[in-house]
Amino acid sequence: MLCDLFDPMKAGLHPDYAETTITCTCGAVYHTRSTRRNVKIGICAACHPFFTGEQKFIDTAGRVEKFSRRYGSVKATRVKKA
Repeated sequence: MLCDLFDPMKAGLHPDYAETTITCTCGAVYHTRSTRRNVKIGICAACHPFFTGEQKFIDTAGRVEKFSRRYGSVKATRVKKA
């Protein structure tokens, strides 16, 4: 009755999903399911600087200071409509 409404997936149409191990170069291992097996990645959430908080802002050629010198004293003003 109710089971008749839910037919199984059609054969040969869907890819085969299998248990997969994703390994990062830092040594982190993730277990999931995928169409590919034993995936190796170069960077993951465990070692990426954005997620670890070790991301550093690099000011090349003093661009921040140059911007501050040029526009630091200018304040935004609102233009009144006539």
